[in-house]
Amino acid sequence: MSNQEILQTNNDGIVTLTINRPNALNALNKEVFNQLEAFFQEGYKSVDGLKGVIITGAGDKAFVAGADIKEFVEIREAVDPPNSSKRGQDVFFLIENFHKPVIALVNGFALGGGCELAMACHMRIATPNAKFGQPEVNLGLIPGYGGTQRLPQLIGKAKAIELLLTGDMIDANEAARLGLVNYVLDKEEALAKCTKVISKISSKGPIAVAKCIEMVNIHYHEPSKGYIAEHELFEALLESKECEEGVDAFIEKRKPNF
Repeated sequence: MSNQEILQTNNDGIVTLTINRPNALNALNKEVFNQLEAFFQEGYKSVDGLKGVIITGAGDKAFVAGADIKEFVEIREAVDPPNSSKRGQDVFFLIENFHKPVIALVNGFALGGGCELAMACHMRIATPNAKFGQPEVNLGLIPGYGGTQRLPQLIGKAKAIELLLTGDMIDANEAARLGLVNYVLDKEEALAKCTKVISKISSKGPIAVAKCIEMVNIHYHEPSKGYIAEHELFEALLESKECEEGVDAFIEKRKPNF
């Protein structure tokens, strides 16, 4: 990506996006949001054979330690302030609704907007030094990029309320116990696990994978429509070429060619 706020690498169709502001503990600023939006809206289309995306932070201290507080001051003092919360939500919705798996490799602090970014990803794999939290109340604020909504979805209402109101941090093992994190692994093992999971998913029916993501998101955003949408989509997919190949391969005891 153009100005190195986010580094992009491609390993056989698995793209790693590394937020590259280590001196600011990889804090989210306008340019990071711009580059995330650019990739998940259009940029991914230039990646041949895209299998999935890993999002991580540069260095060993932080995944993303939060939003750039200096920009909060600029927004507050602006004559015509930008709608920064809605902007952040919109970018994170692009990640949450992405049709390929997106895994957050959380290698250090994931606080505030960083925790919200991790939660917008489909899965989270953490290193032992990872810390999670929504400390916005310490600034007289609330999470603005979806944190008040996704945190209770992932860990339950009571514990989410506790973390939101106290601003406390939890470590990687506690995050895993609560269901916020899928795995806690050393850094090299964590990257290998991300790659392994994405590679495994890439062998499945790509339309089915995309639609599973869509259906799970409907459960949280439009729960009354979930069962109806699932039924209608299941019936439609039964008629698809992808399903035909999958069923034929199962009967013929071979790997499907999706």
